[in-house]
Amino acid sequence: MNPPVSRFNEHFNDSGPSDDDRTERDPSLDHSAAYGTSGNANDPNPPSQVQANQASHLDPHERDNGDNPGHPHRRDKHETNHAEKEAEALEAVGANRDLAQGTATRKRLERRLKWKLDARFSILVVIYILNYIDRNNAAAARLQGFETDLHLQGTEFATLLSILYVGYILFQVPSNMILNKIGRPSLYIPTAMLLWGMISVLTGITTNFGGALATRFFLGVVEAAFLPGALFIISKWYKKDEISLRYTVLYCGNLISNAFGQLIAAGVLANMKGTLGHAAWRWLFFIEGALTMFFALVAMAMLPDFPHNTRWGFTAEEIQVAQLRMLEDVGEVDLDSHEDKWYRGLLLALYDYKMYLLTLALTACIVGLSFNIYFPTLTKTLGYGTTETLLLGAPPWVFACIVALINSTHSDHTKEKFWHATWPLIVGIIGFIISMACSPQRTAARYVALFLQAQSYAGYVIMYTWMSSSFPRPPAKRAVALAFMNALSQVGNIIGSYVWPTSFGPSYLNSYGVCTAMFALTIILNFWFRCILVAANKRLAEGERAFDEHGDNVQAAATLEGTTVRDAQQMQKGFRFLI
Repeated sequence: MNPPVSRFNEHFNDSGPSDDDRTERDPSLDHSAAYGTSGNANDPNPPSQVQANQASHLDPHERDNGDNPGHPHRRDKHETNHAEKEAEALEAVGANRDLAQGTATRKRLERRLKWKLDARFSILVVIYILNYIDRNNAAAARLQGFETDLHLQGTEFATLLSILYVGYILFQVPSNMILNKIGRPSLYIPTAMLLWGMISVLTGITTNFGGALATRFFLGVVEAAFLPGALFIISKWYKKDEISLRYTVLYCGNLISNAFGQLIAAGVLANMKGTLGHAAWRWLFFIEGALTMFFALVAMAMLPDFPHNTRWGFTAEEIQVAQLRMLEDVGEVDLDSHEDKWYRGLLLALYDYKMYLLTLALTACIVGLSFNIYFPTLTKTLGYGTTETLLLGAPPWVFACIVALINSTHSDHTKEKFWHATWPLIVGIIGFIISMACSPQRTAARYVALFLQAQSYAGYVIMYTWMSSSFPRPPAKRAVALAFMNALSQVGNIIGSYVWPTSFGPSYLNSYGVCTAMFALTIILNFWFRCILVAANKRLAEGERAFDEHGDNVQAAATLEGTTVRDAQQMQKGFRFLI
């Protein structure tokens, strides 16, 4: 199904940006020194001065007509602009007036569209569960002879955990660039699933450190396709005030995987020892890898592609509504310009300093969350056997999932990010302090602390949703930014793999101290990021006022908004970054 979108692009092509224009489409990148500078560096009359000079030649009545927002002439102008913008949006996707905002038909179709999307994207939760189970099953296998059978010594087990993230980091950005180019996530993601399921099975037949190291590296390479790809495809269908809940439901796959993974591991490790001559930990890799390959086939049938090219499951009107929703949310149909080079999105992302700041915050947060990798080991310090340890490790993650859903629902409702990302980290710090303060004999307090630590993922999930809403356009840039931030932040997992050596146990005071410091750093960096977005929103407001007062000077308006001429024409009034 390919609804017409070319008319929308053609409407604005006369003033498209040049190839060397790097101000791009992000309003937060203010390349003018301050508001009031014009597009021409030699212009003696910047827009603010031009407006003042024009106003000085008007009589008081004329100045009131232009400067008073409540004046009837200004209200008529705004109403006319809104009607024209709505007509352009409908024409852009080939829709009729019945699909305009607020109509009964539009509301009905939008409800049905979101219901279908939620149902079809539910498979992503299952994929994420399997993704993390396949990634973290080495920690459970460690309890039943994994290290002994492979003759691991010293830090070799930690190296097996960390090498996965080397491949994971290196291939996320290329993977998302490929996904954006081919535009078929319904085939791309399931194919990656088949491959990583196969590699997981192969891990079960390794006999030494070198073989396990190779399978873990390539597992990271192939798994790199999933999470950034899933975040990207969700951002192509949902509006920015709907994403938090959907990202959280997706990320609950990560949290639930810790619960399900340990329950599966408990059953397999307790009952499969010696079956067909294989150790129980080898059966863990065989069974979980086979499950992944089965659900890859299911995913091929369930996952949609992008709004402009998905092939089945939606009516033509639903596709039009999907494109209208994106147009209304960020000011344009969520498509890249056909004139843009393949590397354009990469350059736009690399020039955006916000991406580096949020990446650093995510990295610090992941180091603080490194207790997740060793959760079975931490639970074992409570003093129970293998099966009891794995069963006790499940409830904290169910609790974390519930907290994350409530927190994200409230974040979507209030359209607020910073405080919803902060308070779970503070509670997590309290959990770390309890673990450090309590002696090994105080089992109940230390188990409660594990709940408090696990729920800190609720803050991390909000940071993930902050990524998409802070890099809305163009899609090629968003694809690279999401993959870049998710990839480089995984350096935190490499560092975290070495934060919990057995020499720090059983109290792990040093490890908890590192995690506490990392959470504190995350909060500081998030506050800095919030301040940047607050300043960007102020510049957007000033740019809108300049456009209203001097709308014929499109180049000046583009400079004021820190964007391109084409996007100054397309920019949705009222767009603001979520803070």
